[in-house]
Amino acid sequence: MAKNTDKPVETAPAAEPAQTAATPSAPAESGGKKKGRQPGRPPRLGRKLKQEIHSIRERISKDGAQPLRKAIASLKSVTKSLVGARRGKNRGGFNQTVEIHMNLGIDTTQADQMIRGSVGLPHGVGKSVRVLVFCQGENLTAAKKAGAEYTGGDELIKKIQDEGFTDFDVALATQDMMAKVIRLGKVLGPRGLMPTPKAGTVIPTGADVAAVVKEFKAGKVEFRADKGGNVHAGVGKMDFEDDKLADNITAFVEQIRSVKPSGVKGNYILSITLAGTMTPGIAVNM
Repeated sequence: MAKNTDKPVETAPAAEPAQTAATPSAPAESGGKKKGRQPGRPPRLGRKLKQEIHSIRERISKDGAQPLRKAIASLKSVTKSLVGARRGKNRGGFNQTVEIHMNLGIDTTQADQMIRGSVGLPHGVGKSVRVLVFCQGENLTAAKKAGAEYTGGDELIKKIQDEGFTDFDVALATQDMMAKVIRLGKVLGPRGLMPTPKAGTVIPTGADVAAVVKEFKAGKVEFRADKGGNVHAGVGKMDFEDDKLADNITAFVEQIRSVKPSGVKGNYILSITLAGTMTPGIAVNM
């Protein structure tokens, strides 16, 4: 009788719930963060590249604002150092755009202090510019011969309205077409493509259409101050000769100086910075 009463007291079944409770935890452990690159996030920087960037930033900060020629040489030196420190052959090894960033002492809430315009760079910007011209009559042939990729009137306006066509870099318009082109403000305005007299993209009556097209094809750059009073533009490529970059940068800065609003008090140009597409900025003293 003692053996019969001892059988139900066995503890083996009690261990089963513990096993089943532990089973779900196994998938939870394997469902942690996945290693490797994730969409929308840049690749991690290697130790060598981090050290190089830190060293470059310290050196730039110590040097302070530099004369133009020295700043150009420093920018190219920095670019070469960063390319060499990057893992892989093609990371950062492309021909970067040289950018200029100017901080101006303007009050952008005042309409008469908004800076906007265009400037022709002596040596272009180092890339092909796709030009569209809204025109009619004889100007169609003149614009086409000058190198404009797209020319037209009502049919071109309709294509932009109906299809949202914006496969171009600069839009020009003759004065007689502006009454119709104005309807494209909602499409072209947000993209910075709307022709305006201030930017030099509206061609006055009687002006040489071919000459204007050639200027923009050669590298005429548009600029416009943002809400913080900053002006940005590309002024060439990293493989440009130093003299050509200096000429382009000087032409741009002089144009900004020439459009100084009369209402500006105190310093007008607060700072000038040069940078590559993937490099730190270098302060320039001009």
